Amino acid sequence: MIFQRAVRREFAHSTAGVFIALFAILVTTQLIRLLNEAAQGEVDPGAVAALLGFAALNYLPPLLSLSLFVAILLTLSRSYRDSEMVVWFSSGLSLTAWMRPVFTFALPLVVTIGLLSLFLSPWALSQSAEYRGKLSNQKDAGQISPGTFQESSAGDRVIFVEAVAEDTTHVRNVFVSEAAPERLGVTMAGTGHQETAANGDRFIVLQDGRRYELDPGTAGFRILEYARYAVRLETKEARGIERTPKNMPPLELLQLDLPPYRAELLWRVGMPLAAAVLALLAIPLSFVNPRAGRSANMLLAILVYVIYNNLLTISQGWVASGQVSFAVGVLVVHLFMLLLLPFLFYHRIAMSSFLRLAR
Repeated sequence: MIFQRAVRREFAHSTAGVFIALFAILVTTQLIRLLNEAAQGEVDPGAVAALLGFAALNYLPPLLSLSLFVAILLTLSRSYRDSEMVVWFSSGLSLTAWMRPVFTFALPLVVTIGLLSLFLSPWALSQSAEYRGKLSNQKDAGQISPGTFQESSAGDRVIFVEAVAEDTTHVRNVFVSEAAPERLGVTMAGTGHQETAANGDRFIVLQDGRRYELDPGTAGFRILEYARYAVRLETKEARGIERTPKNMPPLELLQLDLPPYRAELLWRVGMPLAAAVLALLAIPLSFVNPRAGRSANMLLAILVYVIYNNLLTISQGWVASGQVSFAVGVLVVHLFMLLLLPFLFYHRIAMSSFLRLAR
């Protein structure tokens, strides 16, 4: 019991330290990207913090999985370097005896990774898309700004307003340029104001103006004079959030038996499975020969992690393209990595026995 508590405590400290370091790198990278988007006008500066939080929630499953793998690797490697493994083997215990304490510690994290991957990550992506949509709507709705040419979020309309009344109820001298594949339009008006329909659609209502319409590729054009002309702002709010496999809840994914949705479900299910397999693989990969370099095992472990992650990505692509079924995509990669465990354990146990005899 004392040993179990000590091992769990060291695992926990190592996992926390690795996770904090990786999380700091992730947050810094995402913050730089979002600040760049804000500088280019693609994101409202006031929304950077919220979008950063959603991005961090989305990346929690792979961060926790990698933190668990590296923490177990570092802890057991330290035991080799400090000759604690010599005492372990001298007591008649095998390397495979580490599987129980490692799996006991890893199980709550694996369950957490599964919940995050299945539910929290798609929720974060959905909230991020909704938040970006609301910001785009606010940008469209607030386009009437005096003295500046302002482009819509869709890029198909430019609005210029010369002045705003003191009571802000209307604007004066409005210019609207609209570009569509079949028609180009330029609208001018002496006055205008905004109105909101019952369904939430927003309109720019122009009064006492003139509109010029041109057909691309022809010399024809039309001139229209009007007393009242309404231009609807194309808001994403009316269309709703674009539903993609990445931001859909798992129950909706299960109901859609199509390759792209099955591929996304494969990735979400594969995250906790990969975390459990990597935790077990870290036991034989943590072997360190005190007489050799201390970084060889870490390089091998990183190689195994990269190969595992790439295999998951490849299997997801195969399922998305319909080349393999969902069941095959789930089983093949994880079973292949599990089959490496007996070979690695045998190799490390043989190596440890050789080193003990050499001493």
